Formats: sequence, C-alpha cells, structure tokens
Amino acid sequence: MKAFVFPGQGAQYPGMGKDLYENSAEAKALFEKANEILGFTITDIMFDGSVDDLKQTKVTQPAIFLHSVLLAKSLKDFAPDMVAGHSLGEFSALVANGALSFEDGLLLVSKRALAMQKACETEPSTMAAIVGLDDAIVEEVCESIGDVVVPANYNCPGQLVISGSVVGIDKACEILTEKGAKRALKLVVGGAFHSPLMEPAREELAAAIEATVFSNPVCPVYQNVNAKPVTDPEIIKQNLIAQLTAPVRWTQTVQNMIADGATSFTEIGPGKVLQGLVKKVDRAMETFGVNSFEG
Repeated sequence: MKAFVFPGQGAQYPGMGKDLYENSAEAKALFEKANEILGFTITDIMFDGSVDDLKQTKVTQPAIFLHSVLLAKSLKDFAPDMVAGHSLGEFSALVANGALSFEDGLLLVSKRALAMQKACETEPSTMAAIVGLDDAIVEEVCESIGDVVVPANYNCPGQLVISGSVVGIDKACEILTEKGAKRALKLVVGGAFHSPLMEPAREELAAAIEATVFSNPVCPVYQNVNAKPVTDPEIIKQNLIAQLTAPVRWTQTVQNMIADGATSFTEIGPGKVLQGLVKKVDRAMETFGVNSFEG
C-alpha cells in the first residue's frame, strides 16, 4: 500500500514551485488562481523572494501548501492508499485525497496562517527540539514546569519538540539537559505552535472550518491529533480544529500507517524531512520524494 505524506512549515526555500509554473499549464493556472484568492502575488515571493521574505507566516504556509498540492496534481499515477501531513501538511493531504477543494484548502491555510500570526503576537512564546530522551521523561518535565510548556511534535523516537512560554521553555531546556538530553535546542519560530497559547487562533479557524464543505475522501487521512485513519468528513473537521492546540503525533502516525499495511512512503512537497523521520521509525521502510516537476 502506498502512503503519501506532506511536509509542514520550515520546508520552504527560495525558488520553490517555479519549475512547476514553467512546465505545467494546470499548475500555472492554479498558481494564478492562488494569487487572486490570497490578494497578493505569492508567486513572485515564491519564485524570486529571499529566505526572509518566505519566512513571513502569511507567505510560508500557503507557499508550502501550493507547492505540495500542485506537485501531487502533476503526478500521472497519483493513487494514494493513505495520506498524512505534518501540521500544515494535513491541509495539503486533505486536498490531495479529495476531502477539500483546492480553493477551500488554500483559503483555510491562509486564514490559519494569519490567525496563528496574531496569536503569536499576543504573548512571547517559542518552541524547542529535545533529542535523545524518552518521550515519557520529556512529558514529565513539561508537566512539572508550572508554566505553559507542552509536547508539540512527536517527530520520531528520541525527538520531541516542546512548545510554550519563553520562560517555561528556557527552564524546561535546562532541566532536560540535566536529565541527559543530547540536544535541547530552541527553534527560530514565531511562537508556541500546537500549544494552549494557540487557543485564539483555534477559535478563529474553527468558524472557517465549520463553514467549509468537506467531501468523502478517496482514502483515509491519518490525522495529527490521534494518528488514526479517518474518512468521515465531520470527524476530519473536528480533528482539524483541534490540531492547532494539540500535539502532532507523527511518530504514532507513521507507526499506525505501517501497521495498517503501508509498504512505501512518498513525501510530496519541499524538503526531505518526513522521509528522514519515517526512516527513524522504521529503517527498512522504502521512502521516496517528489519535490520538483522533474522529480
């Protein structure tokens, strides 16, 4: 069974998607439609902007979504048996499996990006990658801090990203280092994604998701909040709303996809991060990447 996975924020790079625009008439038309929907020319920033230009949240999230979705649409033999996406990538996965239209998916991603940016500006917050400790130890330390600090991304065995207030994250990193973490590295991010501090963004996005029509997908989507396969549009909606303040259970997602019969994983979109995470869950698993028109 073929599993297709879609990357999240952080995978962007200057020039992304330009080859698609130049070589695929369908992709070009959808890029132009995206410019209209977003109200600014995102193609100029994607194709010719700098690293800093692409770091703007209102640009980053729709740019990665567009790159991933249009790559999937350009594949002649795209027939997924199961899909999943890491955080933002879940929206790409839902368009790819037919649960969401391209237009609705892009609108939701844009609203999500703006709502998250607004929440980040409300209170100083950050995230940190903890490497080399059991999840249980990291979870225990997060609970003991006495400030907002929670597990945010279960990326692979031995790699867990935590999220919370700046003070709380600093304290947690110090304790986790003492407990033997190989690395406790603060990330260069706008705020505490997938934590209770994203509640204002969750509320804002919830209204938009509720008002959007979701269809029956062609295959199950393994959603971040519970790592389980879902096909019911209403459950997909509720899980998508919960995603902003809940952890991304990527380790469990990959494990469940493999248990359910996945024989290969293909990452569609910029970068190769998810291929590496799959290999850390199961070294024997076949992984592929599609990150350009030629690829």
